[in-house]
Formats: sequence, C-alpha cells, structure tokens
Amino acid sequence: MVTVSIPRIIIAGTTSGVGKTSITLGVLHKFKDMGFEIQSFKIGPDFIDPAYHTFVTNNPCYNLDSWLMGEEGVLDTFEKYTIGKDIAVIEGVMGLFDGAEGKTDFASTAQIAKILDSPIILAIDASKAARSIAATAYGFINFDKKLNIKGIILNKIASKKHFNLIKDAFDNNIKIPIVGVIYKNQEFTFSERHLGLIPAVELDNKRKQNILNSTRTIADYLDHDKLISLIKPLKNKKTLKKKDKPNNKPKNIKIAVALDNSFNFYYQQNLDILQKKGAQLTFFSPLNDTDLPEDIHGILLGGGFPEILSKDLTKNQSMMNSIKKIAETEIPIYAECGGLMYLSKSIKEGISRYKKNNEIVEVEENSQKTYKMTGLIDATTKMTNQLTLNYTQGKILKGSFLFGKIKNIRGHEFHYSKIENIHHDTKYSYYLDKGVGISEKKDGIIVYNTIASYTHLHFSNSKFPVNFVLNCKKYSKR
Repeated sequence: MVTVSIPRIIIAGTTSGVGKTSITLGVLHKFKDMGFEIQSFKIGPDFIDPAYHTFVTNNPCYNLDSWLMGEEGVLDTFEKYTIGKDIAVIEGVMGLFDGAEGKTDFASTAQIAKILDSPIILAIDASKAARSIAATAYGFINFDKKLNIKGIILNKIASKKHFNLIKDAFDNNIKIPIVGVIYKNQEFTFSERHLGLIPAVELDNKRKQNILNSTRTIADYLDHDKLISLIKPLKNKKTLKKKDKPNNKPKNIKIAVALDNSFNFYYQQNLDILQKKGAQLTFFSPLNDTDLPEDIHGILLGGGFPEILSKDLTKNQSMMNSIKKIAETEIPIYAECGGLMYLSKSIKEGISRYKKNNEIVEVEENSQKTYKMTGLIDATTKMTNQLTLNYTQGKILKGSFLFGKIKNIRGHEFHYSKIENIHHDTKYSYYLDKGVGISEKKDGIIVYNTIASYTHLHFSNSKFPVNFVLNCKKYSKR
C-alpha cells in the first residue's frame, strides 16, 4: 500500500482568465528561489501551461485529469512524480467548480482537490469590482464545505484605495486570509493564441526574459510566509495498491517523435510511459530536418499549430516525402490533431478579418491560401473560426490494429480546423459517443498502419501504449 503524502497547494480561479497561470508561475519561482524541490501539476487537458511551468522550474510538469486518467490514475501520477520533492504546486483549470458536468464537480479542480485532500488558494480578478469581491469569495468558500479554501489572492488591483475597499469588505465577512495582492500591470499579460498561451517553445529569448521578469514581480506580491504556513504536510485518506509487474518490455524499439514549433503538444507522462514500455524516443523536426531519423520502428506526430507555419512546412517536401514513403511500408504511426492535419493533402487558411475604416472586413474564401501537406490521408484540412472543444469518449471499431483488444477510449479534442473532401472509402478507428471527431462522430482515420485523429489520448489509463510499442516491435522484425 502506498500513501500519498507531501505538502501541496492548488491555485484555483473563480473563472478562466483570472491569472491562474501567471500566479502559479510566481509561486513556483518563489519556492524555487527559496531552495525547495518543487513538482508542478496542471489540472485538465492542457499542453501549453505545463510547458510554462517547466520553463520556470526546469522540471517536467504533469497533468491531472479524472476524465482522462480516472481517480486512481490521478493518485498514481501524483504519488509517482512527487517522490523526493518538497512541495507540489498544482494549477487549476477554468473556474474552481467547472468540469465535465453541471450537476457534479466531476473532472473539475474541486474534484482533484478532494482526491488529493489539498488546500486551495483562490485567485480572483478584482479589476471590475470592490466590495462585491467579498461576496464572490464568500460564495466560493461556502458553495462546497468539503473543500479547504485556505487563502485568497487578489489579482489586477487598480490602486491602494481599491485594495482597501476590498479589504474592508473582507474584514467583516471573510475569515480566510488574503495571501497575495497583485497590482494591475500590462506587462503581466502573456501572449495568447486561439487555444490559450503561445507555446513556450515558440518564444524568443526576449519574450522568455520578459516572462521571467513578470514572474519575479508577481512572486514579490505574494505573502510566501502565509503560503508556506497553509501547506503543511498532509496525508491522503486514499491509498493505492501497487502491483509488481513482470519485466517483459520489448528491447531496442526506436520511435521518432515530431518536436518543433509546429508540433509540441505532448503529455510528458505519455512520453515517459512509452519509454517505460521499452521504447527509445528520438526527436525530429518536420520543419527543419530533411529526413526521418534512421532505423526507426514507429512515429509519433503530436498536436500543435501546423497552420501557423504551413508555409514553412510545405517547403520541406523532403520530410513529407520521407514520412509518406515509410508509411507505405506499414510502420506504426500515431498522429493527433496537428499531426492529422499534417498528414492530410493540404491546409487551407481560415477566414481572416481586419479593420478598414472602423469596419470589420472579411477576406473572401477564394483568396485564402492553400498549402500542400504530406498527402498520406486522402482528405484536406480547412481552418475555421469555430472552436471544437470537448472531452471525447468512443468505441473502438473493427480493424483498429494499434488498439488491439481495447474496446473503449477516453480523450479530448480542441481545434479550429475541420477535415473536408474525405474519400468515401475512408476507414476509422472509433465512433464517438461523446465529442465531434472527424466526420459524423467518427475519428481516427486509418491508412496503412497509421491512425490519425482529432482526439488526444492520455496513456496513463489505457493499454494503447503497450499495443503501440508491440506493433513497433513487430515492424522491427520484418
């Protein structure tokens, strides 16, 4: 039996956009500066925020999501990656109570807080209210008495007068301490794209330095003595049964992983699990490398923003030809979202808008540019202005070789593109009970030994990585 025990804190918000990431980075920076060994986590299906955690701590950040991982998966992940650490800092998702359902807190920050028995620091955007902020705090504190909200951080305070108004309201109504007062500063606004922050891998040195400077300033606004006093060591009520598994991992399996400014959406734990299952990971760039790494037995094409650098991707025909040629040999290839788009025949720019004489002008569809992609999948990609954002759940269809005997999958999807002109004979890996998928709730296009889907999977609660590595092993023996 393993008992999870480490000082921990969750940085939650009243809504999205209150500054959870910047505040979390400030906490991480200060704790690191104080000499603590920190392990950070991000709640929910998010690839970008964890990269910012890693940028500040120089230590991989891991996701916690009960929809993707199950309760035991959350506990197991937390326990596994906090060994040898002093403090765990966990960034929440959306508002504290927002999750997969309206009637319960399933897949929310609140549920993760209960699973981990973690105290919560609640971040509130105070920019558009004063005394009403106390009412907001009171509502969150009393909405679910099972939660342990231990402190409040006020973000975007306009002035000392503004803070004093809020403080006076708190003095009479809120017994929980204010542990941070962050004054409004335009420099604290990190660059964003349609799916959130711009991935850290895309930031130049100047922007990285600006983020570090902002992080240090935010850290100085926080009362770290109070924070430290609120996160005393806790012992979970829940325990895990650890099973000793036989060591029968395949040997000498080499998987090429696409990693550059276009492809960088990977759960760190997914990569860890593939390595644990016996795979050697070697990284390559579809943007900059002319050919795939040598002697590989599988390929992983993660998500990202191929549409942003479509012009540069299409120039590298050598890499695209290399991928298409080796796919025809039936090497196992698993592609998600951006990888799916890259394997299609082309990517067409989305509808763009700009201001002219104070009026919004929309660029005509026939003037949008189309960029040639790999062409392994007989379909095209078109960017849109409509966001698809869901948890997904599906049933595996016959012929989904990379999934073996797996019957069901759970994942998530988020993108602004759609797949069009799909060949009528196209085969799919799964049918979604929940989610949109590629076409008519079907997802995971199959070509040769390739599966390409909009759905992102988390490997911690699935046999998929075992099947993928075993398929790579079979390929290596050909």
